[in-house]
Amino acid sequence: QLVAYEVKRMKAEEGNKQKILRHIKELAEKLYKNENPYPAVAMHKVQKPTEGCHLRLHQKPFPRLDEGTVQWIIDQATAKLQSAPPAVRAEKKCMVPSGPPIAAILERNGNALANSARRLEVVRNCISYVFENKMLEAKKLFPAVLRAMKGRAARHCLTQELHLHVQQNRAVLDHQQFDFVIRMMNCCLQDCTAMDEHGIAAALLPLVTAFCRKLSPGITQFAYSCVQEHV
Repeated sequence: QLVAYEVKRMKAEEGNKQKILRHIKELAEKLYKNENPYPAVAMHKVQKPTEGCHLRLHQKPFPRLDEGTVQWIIDQATAKLQSAPPAVRAEKKCMVPSGPPIAAILERNGNALANSARRLEVVRNCISYVFENKMLEAKKLFPAVLRAMKGRAARHCLTQELHLHVQQNRAVLDHQQFDFVIRMMNCCLQDCTAMDEHGIAAALLPLVTAFCRKLSPGITQFAYSCVQEHV
């Protein structure tokens, strides 16, 4: 509802603390009433007699109340209340309109898509430089690649690119290449969430058993030995 109705108001309030606080108080009251719909003390409204009613003719005298009958009615009502199920507030479902399109959000999304494409390009270029042994170029892009790993698209891109190089029989790396690939894999796994477990982490499994380096004649180190600590 805030997004639908209050966008203009929130924009107008920016920078004015008093207005913001008043708005927050109103919201707090709404939330409180929503959580506590039944006031502790129910106040019964007693209608006041109309003006000039005492001047009316043919007034009936107020009947004398029978104490026993009144007590019986009170007892009946008390018994009903005690046996009645607790009152449950019926949920009112309502459709909230999507509200006015916020230009800033749309622009931001547009920028985000462009940024995402640029990030993927950076990841691809860096991996290409690593496998082409252009280490100086790879080093320049490397911080940007590690930052890009925060996004799932970039992590997915990394697994795809590395998979292509395995298919091209380029899995045996020199020390510097191995170091770069391991750092990218570690960063990718570090930023993985539980949702990535069967996607990105699973896609990395065959890769970490493929990429390796020769430490000395007859001794090969595989990538999994450097990334196996991740959950």
